[in-house]
Amino acid sequence: MLTETAYAKINLALHVRRRREDGYHELETLFAFVDAGDELAAAPAEVDCLATHGEFAGKIDDPLGNIVAKALTALPHGKGWSVDLEKRLPVAAGLGGGSADAGAIFRMVERAHGLPDDWHERAARLGADVPACVLSRPCIGTGTGTDLAEVSENDLAGCPVLLVNPRAPVPTGPVFKAWDGVDRGPMPGGTLREIAQGGRNDLEGPAIAICPVIADVLAALRDTGPFLARMSGSGATCFALYESQEALSDAAASIAAEHPDWWQLSGKLR
Repeated sequence: MLTETAYAKINLALHVRRRREDGYHELETLFAFVDAGDELAAAPAEVDCLATHGEFAGKIDDPLGNIVAKALTALPHGKGWSVDLEKRLPVAAGLGGGSADAGAIFRMVERAHGLPDDWHERAARLGADVPACVLSRPCIGTGTGTDLAEVSENDLAGCPVLLVNPRAPVPTGPVFKAWDGVDRGPMPGGTLREIAQGGRNDLEGPAIAICPVIADVLAALRDTGPFLARMSGSGATCFALYESQEALSDAAASIAAEHPDWWQLSGKLR
């Protein structure tokens, strides 16, 4: 039996530079990962099969056609695997949930059989966030997000982080389509913390226009005194980074009391 956590992905910064002729967007983004997420387990089987459960399992329309099944198809892994997926992360939430699940499959295959030399290309064909989710370490993504450069010094490792989602799914496509096409400049350099604090998320405005409650989530998080609060990816999940575990715990309790219907996850950055 192999087990793996599909670590929640957040974009500490996400700069959209231009629309490409192929319909995608040229990005600069700083990926980071929380030490919690979906949980997967795999055991040998006659053929590949997937069982899903957990709070958000019902949001997966086609379990056999989802990205976990596609990741299994993309990689040699023996005769077959029976995979159990506990879906703890909300779907269409800016957390790379499906990509993180695929990344976990890649890491399990790596432990069991090793990955082929072209694993990065296979991962990128599944989704722009998948190569970063395979690594699940801080890295800078360029191009469509698939060209990765790992960060040499992680000065945010262990940083307390709170994720909050208003339980409102936000599809990625319409948010990118609503981007106004204005290049607001490159992502800054420096340490992870400096890039995060000096950066921005260019999809925040378009996402709020589509899902206005995101602005309420950001306001609620900023009221708890983090050193950074921002939307992740294309939304609707927002994150807040704190200087101490005590500050995080107080913030989580405050948010839960004021907005008991919102989903939240506390953790630390990897």
